Amino acid sequence: MNRSVLNNPFLLGFEHIEKLLERTAKGDSYPPYNIEHITENRLKITLAVAGFRAEDLSVNLEDNQLVIRGRMADVEDKTFLHRGIATRQFQRSFVLAEGIAVLDAELRHGLLTIELERPPQQSVVRTIPIRSAEVHRGNVKNQT
Repeated sequence: MNRSVLNNPFLLGFEHIEKLLERTAKGDSYPPYNIEHITENRLKITLAVAGFRAEDLSVNLEDNQLVIRGRMADVEDKTFLHRGIATRQFQRSFVLAEGIAVLDAELRHGLLTIELERPPQQSVVRTIPIRSAEVHRGNVKNQT
């Protein structure tokens, strides 16, 4: 396995992200999708789900993952000469950064769009007090 940039000794506590990246790299290519940058803090995911109805689809947040599932009931009384339109079940997952909110999901003309919003980045600076284990000369009298 290639060494990841996350193995850098200055990046601590990112092991779970590396595992998520490995898991998402093994994903299926169905259904095809686009991810669009709408504004500085807004994204839109569009999945091509032709033939699926809204009741055949589910969009869920599971921990920090957006999980889209599709399951279409197979009609058994049809006989196909050629069947090229995929109607198989699927699951597509997207790992979301902390704080990203799912605003909306809409199915229109065979395209499922999901709008996301990223909160504005806020800089946080915190001073950590430093304790000393040194015994000061003035305190030696009190400790003996």
